[in-house]
Amino acid sequence: MKTLATALVALLVVAASAAAQVNAPEAPTVIVSGEGVVTAVPDQAWVRIGAESRAKISREAQSRNAEAMTAVQQKMTALGIPKDAVRTLAIDLQMEYDYANGRQTPRGYVARNTIEVRVDDFAKLGDVLDAAVGSGATTLHGLRFDVKRREALEREAMQLAVANALGRAEALAAGAKRSIDRVIRIEESSAGRGGEVPVMAMRMKAEDAGTPVAAGELEIRAQVRLIATIR
Repeated sequence: MKTLATALVALLVVAASAAAQVNAPEAPTVIVSGEGVVTAVPDQAWVRIGAESRAKISREAQSRNAEAMTAVQQKMTALGIPKDAVRTLAIDLQMEYDYANGRQTPRGYVARNTIEVRVDDFAKLGDVLDAAVGSGATTLHGLRFDVKRREALEREAMQLAVANALGRAEALAAGAKRSIDRVIRIEESSAGRGGEVPVMAMRMKAEDAGTPVAAGELEIRAQVRLIATIR
């Protein structure tokens, strides 16, 4: 009986302790967001280059298009662009029609080929654009600027974002005559990569030479959500 009584007392103590923990008020918290921004001068670019060819016969349209894009890629090689920096994005062949009096009449075929070129030597970007249109390209679909050290700069932006969030949390706590006890959670929020330069597809002519390119600065942003207890 003594052993049973001892076990019952121990069980009651454990149950009382658990109930006390359940009923205990939660520690007050502050929830804030923070942002960090790092600026950098671009040293890398991607450009999409397209060639478009037309002919009455599909094979002839494809042949002309292949010649044009081969000439473009040869120009890239001559400029020192490595093969792994050039990739094909799309190859397309379609029939075109003329419309008159509610009827459509086949006009011929249009063949398109689009490649993306990575330019690691930013000083060559203008030369790449000029060489492309001078060798047979008909469209430029846009530019994307970036930095080779993006990962390191993103980490720097994250650190700034956390510091910003912590400062905001301390300000909130101070306003309530409290102070930060400990940080219990930090979450990274999505942030735009920056450096994207959307432009409409531009039709180029071979005589459009000396293309100036000004990339300015990139903003690399990081956003975080921070939760901290206060005392």
